[in-house]
Amino acid sequence: MQPKHIAIAGNIGAGKTTLCELLSEHFQWEVNYESTDDNPYLEDFYNDMNRWSFNLQIYFLNNRYRQIVEIQKGDKTVIQDRSIYEDAHIFAPNLHQMGLMPARDFQNYFDLFELMSSQVNPPDLLIYLKASVPTLVNHIQTRGREYESTMSLHYLQSLNDKYDEWIESYTIGKLLVLDVNELDYKNNADHRQFVIDEVSKKLKLPV
Repeated sequence: MQPKHIAIAGNIGAGKTTLCELLSEHFQWEVNYESTDDNPYLEDFYNDMNRWSFNLQIYFLNNRYRQIVEIQKGDKTVIQDRSIYEDAHIFAPNLHQMGLMPARDFQNYFDLFELMSSQVNPPDLLIYLKASVPTLVNHIQTRGREYESTMSLHYLQSLNDKYDEWIESYTIGKLLVLDVNELDYKNNADHRQFVIDEVSKKLKLPV
């Protein structure tokens, strides 16, 4: 049976969008990109995380939940650029831990996430892009988004730590971990083929 929902997980700058484009082109799957360019909170958040953290996380939660509902209603295979689980298990807890999201806001947010996630199925395959902080920084600098230039190395490392904890405990569906420190699927044809082969194996698709 053809898969319906593929989710790409990974830290800021891990290469999620590039992988979405690669898989979409090869398998003819549709992509739901993360809303960054049209996100009304993102720039404000990077300028004042304490003020805008709750607003930003609610925006992402709402956006991703709507995407999943539409994916599950439809009959096409869709790749989702970042999963709904990352907001709840990585970004919101990290903001709370850093003192940038008050406890009552975090609890309110997490209660809403638990309600939403109970109403949708997990992805047919979650692909996690594992990347070191130097790799992330290199990717972030290459794409040159101004609002990302103020991010600290500590912030990226803190997110990476939470990603590792979450992935170790991920048991709700199929998981493929790709080490992007060793892979350059954007520029290397052999690496692209390796990724395609690994995804095909996980989903039992014809190669």
